[in-house]
Amino acid sequence: MQIIHQILTLEEIEKLRQQFGQYLKVTADIEKELVVIGCELHADGEKILLEKGSKSDNIWGGGINLKLKEIDTTAVLNLRPGLGNNSMEIIDLKRREKFLALVRRLFNKLWQT
Repeated sequence: MQIIHQILTLEEIEKLRQQFGQYLKVTADIEKELVVIGCELHADGEKILLEKGSKSDNIWGGGINLKLKEIDTTAVLNLRPGLGNNSMEIIDLKRREKFLALVRRLFNKLWQT
């Protein structure tokens, strides 16, 4: 697992691909803009973020397919009825867009190839 908080270079993205494969699970604190990648379960990333002081309500999961250059916003972690999210998909448009924007920003170089 690795914590990311700044834009990755193409070399760093390639190292992640070699280490974790084409698909990376992403657990993100959408307020602190911290991301944990390479987890077996999104809950593993959530645990790390909580230890770093993140609030549970700000932690959401998804993934990025490095080969197809696609981001998804689906994770069991996202099942949060207390926050009105009764799906594995991030339903709230504001939260989903924050998640997507954060992942796009950190992996920005991926779309420049």
